[in-house]
Amino acid sequence: MSDLSNQRIAYFNGRYVPESQVLVPFRDRSFKYGDAAFDMTRTFDGRPFKLKEHVERFYRSLRYLRIDPGLSPAEMIAVSEEVVARNAHLRPKDGDWWVGQRVSRGVDAVGDEGWEQSGPTVIVECLPLPLAQRASLFRDGIDVLVPSVRRTSPSALSPRAKTHNYLNTIMADLEVKAENPKAWSVLLDENGNLAEGIGSNIFLVQEGRLFTPREHYVLPGVSRQTVIDLARELGIACEEKDLDMFDAANADEIFLTSTSLCLCPVRSVNGQAVGSGQVPGPVTSLLTGAYSRFVGCDFVAQYLAKL
Repeated sequence: MSDLSNQRIAYFNGRYVPESQVLVPFRDRSFKYGDAAFDMTRTFDGRPFKLKEHVERFYRSLRYLRIDPGLSPAEMIAVSEEVVARNAHLRPKDGDWWVGQRVSRGVDAVGDEGWEQSGPTVIVECLPLPLAQRASLFRDGIDVLVPSVRRTSPSALSPRAKTHNYLNTIMADLEVKAENPKAWSVLLDENGNLAEGIGSNIFLVQEGRLFTPREHYVLPGVSRQTVIDLARELGIACEEKDLDMFDAANADEIFLTSTSLCLCPVRSVNGQAVGSGQVPGPVTSLLTGAYSRFVGCDFVAQYLAKL
């Protein structure tokens, strides 16, 4: 029991079990085809951030994939909160969690295996945020590289669904990491406009105005929407529009948003310094402060403390 008490607990097909007991059959369609959806939020001081909004987005992905998880959104929220509660004693005082929900279409059985689980595979998990690994990004800014790999076209597969099939952005990220292991990728869409990175959205600041790619070509991040809402409250104009490399080269400031980072400044794109080189820039700083106040946690200080 003492060994199990030091293991994180996950929800797995109706039961709360140690992570080591979450065993997905090799015939599960998530393993075979990436036929699954997931979503992730983070905690601030152990409190899940916009869990309802993340779960709602998760269920939009599931509807798109035509997967019924067998749980209502309210039940999925309750399960997620229970997973966080059951792991509270394992969270360091200066640390926080990623909290994830994952549902696959389930086992592709031939008929003679006798798998116990015949419906969808449902997992809710939590794991520590990589605060130490990403701390320097808040000190120095992110170096963005644009790979040759383009973001999957909405005419083929909607990027608005958060699925287990991440190979498009993984191949792009591998290309970028081969050139600079510390760089982050931002892909172009089929039309040559900025789209998104692997789990991140991009914003440009030009003459005090905020711009971000249209939702049609990207996953609409909850952190992305939070920044849009905060900008409007601060009187900063924000527009969703097509943005290309010319726009990036002439931006005064650029930053990325993601679940774990919240928002983090970009210092260069393809080796070219952003704007005046100030990191973070004034608009990014203003939005960062507003974000920290909104979530009740100085997330920048949380990261920088790990340097």
